Amino acid sequence: MAHIVVLGAGLGGTIAAYELRETLGADHSVSVVTLGNRFHFVPSNPWVGVGWRDRESIEVDLETVFAKNDIALHPQGAKRVHPAERRIELNDGESVSYDYLVIATGPELAFDEIEGFGPGAHTQSICHVDHALQAKLAVDALIANPGPVVIGAVQGASCFGPAYEFAFILDKALRDAKVRDQVPMTFITSEPYVGHLGLDGVGDTKGLLEGEMRQHHIKWICNARLDKVEKDKIMVSEMAEDGSVLKEHEVPQVFTMMLPAFRGIEALQGLEGLTNPRGFVLADKYQRNPAYREVFSVGVCVAIPPVGKTPVPVGVPKTGFMIESMVTATVHNIDRLTKGLAPDAIATWNAVCLADFGDSGIAFVAQPQIPPRNVNWSSSGKWVHLAKIAFEKYFLHKIRSGKSEPFYERLAMQALGIEKLKQVKLDTKD
Repeated sequence: MAHIVVLGAGLGGTIAAYELRETLGADHSVSVVTLGNRFHFVPSNPWVGVGWRDRESIEVDLETVFAKNDIALHPQGAKRVHPAERRIELNDGESVSYDYLVIATGPELAFDEIEGFGPGAHTQSICHVDHALQAKLAVDALIANPGPVVIGAVQGASCFGPAYEFAFILDKALRDAKVRDQVPMTFITSEPYVGHLGLDGVGDTKGLLEGEMRQHHIKWICNARLDKVEKDKIMVSEMAEDGSVLKEHEVPQVFTMMLPAFRGIEALQGLEGLTNPRGFVLADKYQRNPAYREVFSVGVCVAIPPVGKTPVPVGVPKTGFMIESMVTATVHNIDRLTKGLAPDAIATWNAVCLADFGDSGIAFVAQPQIPPRNVNWSSSGKWVHLAKIAFEKYFLHKIRSGKSEPFYERLAMQALGIEKLKQVKLDTKD
């Protein structure tokens, strides 16, 4: 009997636990190590940030659903991974040993790398439900006392879609509150152009997003390095192509939400052979670590090089479709290893994204995610907003019921015809 441990219980880790249990059967044991016993559906955090969702509506009690599926839960969280010993040291001093490890931790948020940055300082975040709930209080204060707003993503960020989402969702919330006319908005991003998304664009995301920005009266600054944040302003350097400072900006703000750069969690930092200098896990085409062959990784924690050189560092996003593909390949390969066979499944690194704008949205499909591509498609409309709501409902049901069937794969196959949802009527906040 093999013991497979999943480290992390976000989107990738939870799906991995379900798929491992379903694939391996009762002959092997499956455990999950995570901090706490709650799953939060992170793609809903932009809605939480304006009060369209609350914690309970996007949360799942993992203790209950894991128990029903014969998955052991260790909610103490990991203090340190000891790969040479095949052991995870927990925060309470206990340890969990493994035969195979699936690292699905997600990132640590690097707010401390910029002075005055982060929810403990002068800016808001939607990366965690706790941050989003704090942002909601700040949005309430903004509506009561309107003023300049900054939204965006800093240098080294690799997740841009939620920044665009929050900009337009906040725009809708401010319009609903009849104060949008009193709130100048600026989108500040490390991307070389609007709609780059860490992917050098997909389809016409540049044109679509620039058009939406103009339509919603949102100014933008690209190639931006955030230098410092103060209570009432942010200091930004706009960089030239050669990496020199082209222009310095002081932008007034009473509310700022900018996505941070990511790094590996502390339990993985400095593990030679397992992680890179930033703490992301090294993986081969089978999602397997080259140095520690019993260790696999999926999701945001996986080390992926950027798409080309940019004046300001820009990372590559790990979208839901890519994560699901990584999970499926990993589970298949671990199953083969338990049977004495070599791994042979390779993840399909495609991108399928639904970016909700509150009452419309943009969708894109990139196959493969890194250009050049076989499919390079994007579209916009209210149907994207409706599809995002449907995705949220489907995925939360999937986690609560312990189902492991993929969502993004089906969506990817149907994406080019999904605009039939234009005919569906559904309330913005449903």
